[in-house]
Amino acid sequence: MRFALPDFPWDSLAEDKALAGAHPGGIVDLSVGTPVDPVPAVVRAALAGPAADVPGYPTTHGPASLREAIAGSLQRRFGVTVDPVPVLPTIGSKELVAWLPTLLGLGAEHTVVIPELAYPTYEVGVRLAGAQFVRSDSTTALGPRRVALVWLNSPSNPTGRVLPAEHLRKVVDWARERGAVVASDECYLSLSDSALSVLHPDVCGGSHEGLLAVHSMSKSSSLAGYRAGFVTGDPRLVAELLEVRKHAGMMVPRPVQAAMAAAASDDAHVTEQAQVYARRRVRLRAAFEAAGYRIDHSDAGLYLWATAGEPGRVTVRRLAEAGILVAPGEFYGPTGIQHVRVALTATDERIEAAVERLKA
Repeated sequence: MRFALPDFPWDSLAEDKALAGAHPGGIVDLSVGTPVDPVPAVVRAALAGPAADVPGYPTTHGPASLREAIAGSLQRRFGVTVDPVPVLPTIGSKELVAWLPTLLGLGAEHTVVIPELAYPTYEVGVRLAGAQFVRSDSTTALGPRRVALVWLNSPSNPTGRVLPAEHLRKVVDWARERGAVVASDECYLSLSDSALSVLHPDVCGGSHEGLLAVHSMSKSSSLAGYRAGFVTGDPRLVAELLEVRKHAGMMVPRPVQAAMAAAASDDAHVTEQAQVYARRRVRLRAAFEAAGYRIDHSDAGLYLWATAGEPGRVTVRRLAEAGILVAPGEFYGPTGIQHVRVALTATDERIEAAVERLKA
C-alpha cells in the first residue's frame, strides 16, 4: 500500500547543504532542530543504571515511578496538575504526532485542523489516517465545519509564536462545543517564560476533557537520540491510546524510561538548557536583523522566523553560499513562502561563525 505522502522536505536541501559544506570555515547547519549540547549527567547515569539490566519486556504504560515523576515535573514547571495514571510515555513525540489521527480512529469522513504554519508531521499524520485536513489559525474562519481533531502548537515550530491564554481558551471552548479533540504539541514549552499548556487551569477551566498535551524531552533535556516523549490529558482518551499502543507494541525501552524519570525529576538542567538557547537566540536575532532580515514572532521556542522579502528558496541559497544552512518556510505551509526557519541548535562556536558571516 502506498500512502499519498509528500516528499520528505529536507531531502530537497541536498544541493544547498553541499554548497554550505564547501565553505572554507565549514557549514553552520541551522536547518534542523537537532540538539547539540551534552546529555545531562543525571540522565546518562540513569540510562546505564539498574534498568539497563532488565531482560524482560518493558510495559507500554511505564512504571508508576516514571508517571509520577512526569506528573511532578508538569506541576513544578508549568503549573499543570495531572493524575499520574493518564500519563503515557511515547517513542519521542514525532511518532505520536504522526499516528495520533490513526490511533483515535479517524478516517476519510473526518477533518483535522492544523495551524496555517505547521510542523509537516501534522499533515503527514492526517494523510496516514486517510482523513482530511484544513489549515487555519482561526475558529471563526472554520465556521460551522465539523472537525474531529484540532492541533495547537505554542511556542510554534516554525514561527516561535506564543499563543495567549485567551486564544487557547477560545479554541478549547469551540472544540468542546463540537465534540472535537484538542491536541496541543508542547514540545517547546520549557523554552518560554509565558507560554501556557492547554492543561493549565487558566486555559481548560480545570477540566482535561477532550484535551491531550504532547511533550518531548528532546529539546528540554537534549534527549532527541533517546526518543523520549509522553502524552497526557483526558483520562478516557489516554486510556484508549494506551490500549491501542499495547496491541501495537509501541513501547519505550526500559532504560530510556529510567532516563526519562531522571530527566523529569531534575529541573536544574532544563533551566540551564533554556538559558543556553535564549543566549543563542539573542546573538542570532541581532545578527540577522543587522544583516537586513526581518524577524517575525520568534518570541520563544527553538527557531527564528526570518524574511528578506523574497522567495525563501532564494534566501536559503544565498545563506548557503555563506556556509549557513537554513530551512525554507514553504516546508511549513503555503504562507511561509517568503520566510526561512533558523534553528538555534548549533554549538556556541558555530553560532559565532554564523554571526561573523552575516556581517560580510
